[in-house]
Amino acid sequence: MISRFHFPGVLPERGEVALPEAAAHHAARVLRLRDGDAIVLFDGVGAEARATLSLRGKAALAAIEARSEVDRESPLQLVLVQALATGDKMDWIVQKAVELGACALVPVQAERSVLRLSGERAAKRREHWQQVAIGACEQSGRNRVPAIGEIQSLAAYLAQAREDSAVSRWVLDPAAGAGLAAQAKPGGPLHLLIGPEGGWSEDELAACRSAACIPVGLGPRVLRTETAGLAMLAALQARWGDF
Repeated sequence: MISRFHFPGVLPERGEVALPEAAAHHAARVLRLRDGDAIVLFDGVGAEARATLSLRGKAALAAIEARSEVDRESPLQLVLVQALATGDKMDWIVQKAVELGACALVPVQAERSVLRLSGERAAKRREHWQQVAIGACEQSGRNRVPAIGEIQSLAAYLAQAREDSAVSRWVLDPAAGAGLAAQAKPGGPLHLLIGPEGGWSEDELAACRSAACIPVGLGPRVLRTETAGLAMLAALQARWGDF
């Protein structure tokens, strides 16, 4: 496969551009690319360009040959509303959700979330997850980088949800009687609410229902937080998406 790099700017139709420092290091030191190797740049908002790499010390230049708009987005507008998970689980969730076609991810603080983030620490973690999303786009061929939303409480998210009736919302609940087969195809954006390691509390589930979130199950087995959302994304893509 030709190596892909995110270019955080306007891609010209032709000409030479300098790769960002991190991308230049990755190209030369990690991937061991050489002068004259073919690469692809993408701008994160829909365009990509074939280019030829030129290494100059620590710098890397790309001579653009052709720029085009290439759409590899899912026909479904899927947003993963993910309760904070511990360790590297959030990295995994972000990476795989991007590969599976989610168009955005909203991290929320739940009652049973072990991970607690606020202030500068929250901002840095969000920035890190955004870089994970960019890396997943580089690998998967997506040209639009999904946005990682600000970390917020579930209550704050639901308060916004009550004001936006155009969005369908499903809250994954192991006790829900109805599964995916019982749901109608969403006519617009669909938000999937995924609980933390300890699951949603009864109060949180009640709050979700009062905000018009539909409880949906994923069969008789209880899935981990890092599995549930990804399983639902894959199932939705298979049923109504582009799988």
